[in-house]
Amino acid sequence: MLRQRILTALVLMPLVVAGILYLDSGMLALLLALALLLGAHEMGRLANLRRPAVVIGFAVTVALMMWLMWEHLLPDQLVVVQWLMSIWWLFITVMLIVRRDSLAQVKTGRPVILVLGASVLLTAWLSIVVLHASGTDGPVWVLFLFVLIWVADSGAYFAGRAFGRRKLAPVVSPGKTWAGAIGAFVGAALCAVLLALSDWVEAPSPLTLAVLATIVTLVSIGGDLWVSRLKREAGVKDSGQLLPGHGGMLDRIDSLLAAAPVYALGLGLAGVSS
Repeated sequence: MLRQRILTALVLMPLVVAGILYLDSGMLALLLALALLLGAHEMGRLANLRRPAVVIGFAVTVALMMWLMWEHLLPDQLVVVQWLMSIWWLFITVMLIVRRDSLAQVKTGRPVILVLGASVLLTAWLSIVVLHASGTDGPVWVLFLFVLIWVADSGAYFAGRAFGRRKLAPVVSPGKTWAGAIGAFVGAALCAVLLALSDWVEAPSPLTLAVLATIVTLVSIGGDLWVSRLKREAGVKDSGQLLPGHGGMLDRIDSLLAAAPVYALGLGLAGVSS
């Protein structure tokens, strides 16, 4: 399993980096939308939509909403949406970490999950696309978001394997530990400091960027926990079988979905993105 995960990552990561740095924002928006629509298809299944046509209909609805937001959502309105999603992600992250009640499998339809899932997918997509198109440094800032998530995920894995004893959220995701979370925070903060001290982009102070990276890492853990909760309640191990060793699309982008609006909002507050 680990070998499959590494091989898949070695194939996908260079493609992601090249796409972010060299594609124009319109093409990146299209490709990212296709990836997130695969996630929408999986979200429909986790919400217990049984008929394939209904699941596809949900994904098509999300695609239509993407187009409407791209055409009509104003920048100030996007900031409001990012604030709302950031508050929700911080809240749900804390709630999932402190939860100690067992999760029961849910077999009925779950319209609330459909609404939340659509909101999560749309806000993440638009946050990344708008940031990418925000200026010369936009692609670099988008790439740094992905790097933060990759580094935090690796830090959590190795710190958890080496020092993990106390479970972070045993009911939702028994494999996660407090040591792993600390490893994720440290790795992300170090990356932020290195970027702030480099000449690659005009960045805020190292402390400001490190604080933002830590908050983004926290909610990225929340994104992972939230999708884990949906999977447990749906009675499945993975959201899909799309990527060898990684499961479905949601299994790969769960952290990104939570991190993107918080990251873009934080950069805006720090005066980085327009």
